[in-house]
Formats: sequence, C-alpha cells, structure tokens
Amino acid sequence: MTSHLVEFYPEAQFGGFSDVDGTVAFYSRINSLLTQSSVVVDFGCGRGGGGEDAVPFRKNLRRFRGRVSRVIGLDVDVAGSDNQFVDEFKLLTPGAAWPVRDETVDLLYSDFVLEHLPEPGCFFTEAYRVLKPCGYLCLRTANALGYVALISALLPESLHKTILRQAQPDRREEDIFPTVYRCNSVRALQRELRTKGFKGVVYGYDAEPSYLNFSSIAYWLGTVYSRLAPPMFRSCLFAFAQKAVAL
Repeated sequence: MTSHLVEFYPEAQFGGFSDVDGTVAFYSRINSLLTQSSVVVDFGCGRGGGGEDAVPFRKNLRRFRGRVSRVIGLDVDVAGSDNQFVDEFKLLTPGAAWPVRDETVDLLYSDFVLEHLPEPGCFFTEAYRVLKPCGYLCLRTANALGYVALISALLPESLHKTILRQAQPDRREEDIFPTVYRCNSVRALQRELRTKGFKGVVYGYDAEPSYLNFSSIAYWLGTVYSRLAPPMFRSCLFAFAQKAVAL
C-alpha cells in the first residue's frame, strides 16, 4: 500500500514525520517531564512494538530506558516480557492490585490502552496509589466521539480485524485488541481524573489520518476533518495530570 503521508504532509520528507504526528507530540511532552532519577511505569506496555518504528527520531522519543532510573512495564499479557524498552516487566492479574509499591513512581503513562479497559476506575485508583505526590499521569487514548471510533461502532465486531488489517497492513495480529470505550470522551476522562485525585488537562488531538491510507480521497477527507473538527470530536484524547497533594 502506498503511503499518502508525504503527499498531504510534505514536511514529512525531512525526518519522516508530519507536524501533527501524535506520537511525537505525546512522547515529547512526556520527555519534558522526566529526569535521570525518574521511575517510570508503562501501563499496558505490550511487546514493545514501538521498537519497530522505521523513523529513528520517533522511536528514540519512546525509549526511556537508560535515560531514567528505571522503566517498569505492566501488562496482562506475558508478551510484555519481550519488551526491550523496559528494565523490568511485571505481569498483571485482572482485578488485582498492581505489583508496584505505594508512592514509588514519578511518571506513569499509558498509550492507547484505556479504551480496552472494562473497569477504567480501577486503573485510576491504582495509578493514584503508586504515584508519588505530584507524580505525573500521561495518557493517549481513542476518542469515542471521533470518526474512527464511530465508524468502528457501526461495523460488526467480526469485521474489525479484517478492516484494520486493510487500513494498517503493517500492524501485527497480536497488537489488535477489542475496545470498550468506558472512559473515552473529554468529559468522562476529566471527571475520572478529578474524582480519583488528579489535576490536569484533557484535550482532543488529531494526527494524520493513517487509518484512511487505503485511499487518496479518504485520506484527503481525513485531513480536512482533522482541521475542522471541534476538539471534543477529534480522533484521540491526550491527558496530562498530576497526583494532587492533600492539604
């Protein structure tokens, strides 16, 4: 499949990424919050598919190992033990507390995982527990009100993997998971952060429409939508927050 990236984002000729690249935006902000002494948790770390990124600059933004004190990977899938971006992997048991001590983490991030969680409230409770006072929580997740999620909701579950393979042929089968969207709107995410003891910002973000790469016309329509859509209807959500300190 031919990529339309350079056709619609000509700046991508220089470095391999567009000015609206969501991964560059998300991980650049995370990098700005880290120090050499930081203990970092990657929740839902998976097998570390980011290590296969063909764009060196973008891949290096995701590589915190060796630049911080320690990176802990958490996942319910044992494939996380193969993740080369973490210093240690800990297997999660669904419904159980995370195997991380209270208030020992400086920054916790989760990248396109929240939309797969059937009980996101448990995630925020555990995140609050393991973070140090004023520790950072950084999230990127799908927006249930964005066009990708809305189209997905209209399609039978049995067709999701087939269509996703066509839209993103380089994506491996083991990296495709069912979505439930239990906390995937700006308001829902703001509410969950507030009630669980965090202070921060939540906003919609639209990167280049990679899901529409199968067609030049569809890709063009995706770029137009990205520029015109109100923030609450953009394809994904970014959240950056701190654990509030009780007075």
